[in-house]
Amino acid sequence: MNTPIKTYPVNIRGELSAPPERGWWLIKWLLAIPHWFLLIFLGIAFVVVAIIAFFAILFTGRYPKGLFDFNVGVLRWGWRVAFYSYGALATDKYPPFSFEPDPNYPADLEIPYPEKLSRGLVLVKWWLLAIPHYIIVSFFTSGMMTWQMQHWDWTINGHVYHMDRWQMSPFGLIFWVAIIAGVWLLFSGKYPKDLFKLLMGFNRWAIRVAAYASLMTDAYPPFRLDE
Repeated sequence: MNTPIKTYPVNIRGELSAPPERGWWLIKWLLAIPHWFLLIFLGIAFVVVAIIAFFAILFTGRYPKGLFDFNVGVLRWGWRVAFYSYGALATDKYPPFSFEPDPNYPADLEIPYPEKLSRGLVLVKWWLLAIPHYIIVSFFTSGMMTWQMQHWDWTINGHVYHMDRWQMSPFGLIFWVAIIAGVWLLFSGKYPKDLFKLLMGFNRWAIRVAAYASLMTDAYPPFRLDE
């Protein structure tokens, strides 16, 4: 008897339906500015809503439906913009300014509403339980350690001391893999499918962790890139 495969309750869709134009991605940083500007404020609202939901879940075991739908909409909006811009560079179709699902857009996101959430887990899942994922996702998004080629020398009592410095890169694996895909596209006119799968995996992992840490599900995110 086959055991049915349980799917994680955060569904991230991304379709490489047609190769993007060769060089269009070079100006997407400019085209995406209106979305990024709005997402700054939506991100702040997302955090505020998650805090309100924390207390609601703690006392009632339920995530208020209107607040849940809002935060799903923010994640959906952010994923579409990432898919269009430097989270994947996988479409030239401009993302809609919308929280709602759109089956006609090549990227979308769905999270089923949980009727009941654990009042105990809400105290620990967003910080303690999610720590291993935070460390991994930091490398996907903005946490790559780089060696800064800068040295300080100073002398104390005739001894010369040296110090080098590590610093965090502002861009992570998702950005750099997307740029590699963009360069490949620029010269070949083809989007490398293996890189697309890798980018989908990175983004899928990061969004699952975001949904879990913002209290939208009690299902612990899997340590895997695939569906």
